[in-house]
Amino acid sequence: MSSFENIKILDIRVDKLTKKQALAEFERLLDTEGCSLIVTLNAEMVEKASREPQLAKIINTADMVIPDGVGLLYASKIKGEPIEEKVAGVEFAESAIEVCAGKGRKVFLLGGKPGIAQIAAKKLCEKYPGLLIAGTRDGYFKPEEEDEIVRRINESGADFLCVGMGFPRQELFIDRRRGQLAAKIAVGVGGSLDIWSGTLKRAPQFFLDNGLEWLYRMVQEPWRFKRLPALSAFLIKSAFRR
Repeated sequence: MSSFENIKILDIRVDKLTKKQALAEFERLLDTEGCSLIVTLNAEMVEKASREPQLAKIINTADMVIPDGVGLLYASKIKGEPIEEKVAGVEFAESAIEVCAGKGRKVFLLGGKPGIAQIAAKKLCEKYPGLLIAGTRDGYFKPEEEDEIVRRINESGADFLCVGMGFPRQELFIDRRRGQLAAKIAVGVGGSLDIWSGTLKRAPQFFLDNGLEWLYRMVQEPWRFKRLPALSAFLIKSAFRR
């Protein structure tokens, strides 16, 4: 668990750190023993974890929990313990990959539909010269295939494992296999592989600056509208539970 100051929102831990601090901690974790877990946390994840003890435990005992989402900033202000800035998960993960490129550390991309991780790897290598992609694998696999996937990740020599299978599947996978993974750091990156591959576009700067990236993503992926009740529940609970 990180040494940063943190707060609890609906009893779920959030570290109060900036992107710069998060990247400095990432570099430190690259040289620590075992496989460290980083969680990029948003409001929907908090609401779900507040109702599921297993998810709450995974998040609350992670090595670093990044505040990814304006909902967490609003909730922290309601509590009177404001978080300084939102640290977008996709931006953090890409910056961490850039750090790996500069240090000669290997990255493994796991997740997305078939072919997406490979395209993302190619584009990331073009963007960050010297980046070493240890391997890729799509996120469509059966439970009985996990042993082989973990073996492949370990044999690749990957230092940084990015798992893009959506919450909570990606965090559950990392937690379940963490003791067997040789990678130094694992993080759930959600739909980042789609963005890195060019399948999806990030929101224009106006949406990013005004905390409306969630709205832009819903327009791109209408299925996300079904998540609105969870976001509403989060805001209501945050307002009444201090």
